[in-house]
Amino acid sequence: MKKKFNMSELDENLRYRNYEGAFYWLEDAGLVNIVYNTTEPNIGLGQRIDNNSLKCYMFDTGLLLSMTFNEKGIVSNEIYKKILFDKLTFNEGILMENIVAQMLVSKSHKLYFFSRNDREDSKDTMEVDFLILSSSVTSKHNIIPIEVKSGDRYTYSSLNKLNKKYKDYLDESIIIHTKDLKEENNILYLPIYMTELL
Repeated sequence: MKKKFNMSELDENLRYRNYEGAFYWLEDAGLVNIVYNTTEPNIGLGQRIDNNSLKCYMFDTGLLLSMTFNEKGIVSNEIYKKILFDKLTFNEGILMENIVAQMLVSKSHKLYFFSRNDREDSKDTMEVDFLILSSSVTSKHNIIPIEVKSGDRYTYSSLNKLNKKYKDYLDESIIIHTKDLKEENNILYLPIYMTELL
C-alpha cells in the first residue's frame, strides 16, 4: 500500500502535524514502513526531511495483497493462483516497491526517497524510490539511490538526472528488477530476491 502523501494537496485546514501521531503509531505498531522525502541526497539524510511529503508501505506484503483483492470480505485462493502464475494484470509496481521496502527495513536500513518537482525546469524534476546509506567508506558521501522496476521495459530518467546533478554524493546506483544480475554504465541491476544483500 504505497501512498505518497502530499499535504499541500489536501484541505488547507489539514496539516501533517494533525496526523503525525497516527503515522508514528502505525509505524511503531509494526503495521507500516514510512519512507521520508529527503531534500538532498547527502550524508545525514534524516536531517533534510521534507515533512510535507512521505510514502507509507505496508509492513506485510501478504497483508497488502489480501487487502488489495478483498472484494467480498474474503480473498479467493484463485486470485493468489492467478498472481503466482502471472495470469492477473494489476499494478505490480506497488507490490514490488512494498516488497523492497520490507526487505530493506529487515536489513536495518532507514528508508528515504528523493522527490523534487520543478515546474520551471524539468531537468530538476525527479523522483527516486529509495535512498540508503552505503556501508563502505569511499571518497564520496556513500548514498545509494535505488529504483524499483516491475516490468520488462522501463526507463530511469530520474535516476540519470539524480546521478548527473549529485554525482559527488552518490555511490553506485541500483535498479531492482525482475531480470538477471548485471552491471552496466555504473548501474547495478539486481534481481528482487537479492535486495536482502544490500
